Amino acid sequence: MISAGMVKGIWAYRGFILGSVKREFQSKYRNSILGAAWTVLNPLAMIVVYTVIFSQIMRAKLPGVDSRFAYSIYLCAGVLTWGLFAEITSRAQSVFLEHANLIKKLNFPRICLPIIVVLNALLNFAIIFGLFTVFLILSGNFPGWVYAGIFPVLIVQVLFSIGLGMILGVLNVFFRDVGQFFTILLQFWFWFTPMVYPISILPERIRTLVAWNPMAPLILAYQGILVNNQWPQWQTLLPVTAVACVLCLLSMQLFRKRAGEMVDEL
Repeated sequence: MISAGMVKGIWAYRGFILGSVKREFQSKYRNSILGAAWTVLNPLAMIVVYTVIFSQIMRAKLPGVDSRFAYSIYLCAGVLTWGLFAEITSRAQSVFLEHANLIKKLNFPRICLPIIVVLNALLNFAIIFGLFTVFLILSGNFPGWVYAGIFPVLIVQVLFSIGLGMILGVLNVFFRDVGQFFTILLQFWFWFTPMVYPISILPERIRTLVAWNPMAPLILAYQGILVNNQWPQWQTLLPVTAVACVLCLLSMQLFRKRAGEMVDEL
């Protein structure tokens, strides 16, 4: 997937990668009074809104789950993890265009750019999901040891996201409509993934279609862990794991083949 030479290049430019992640994080809150505090306030506000509206005002409940916070946790488990997928794919599909000047002026391993995208997204996700975890603990809904099941699911999701994102990123250099199309597709994909609604309410034929959605088993795994305190059904994750590995292989092959041509198209 990644050659030994590529790994050496990434290691040699680790300072560039970490420095880029740090600069991007700092630049988001430059010239703001509260600065990095916004990284806490924004997700905290979202969690509070979901909790207050759905558990206190609408009193939404999930079938078979007797907890006033169940639907809020279900919603956050889906929306927060979907946000990681959307951020990685959206940033990756435009990363080569956004850094066109850098690519033309400096000689560095281009693979560093997707890695920077992933690290930035994971940093943002760690802050948001960390706050959500604190909420689970304070509300008495922390799933215990089952929580550890999140990490293998997260690895599969990141591989799937960056594999897809890199393919889109390379194609977007040569065909600029790719990025526009994916932005629209992402909106439909969101509602086609069972995170706002339980999959159990869907008709049988619609459930069959949802089963082809690679994000569905990932989101359902997160929700099963955080809402039902259940370990993921690993067999349901095998297809999306296979898809993630194939996408990563294809993206690296496409990247190697077109990396030289991209400079002329930027």
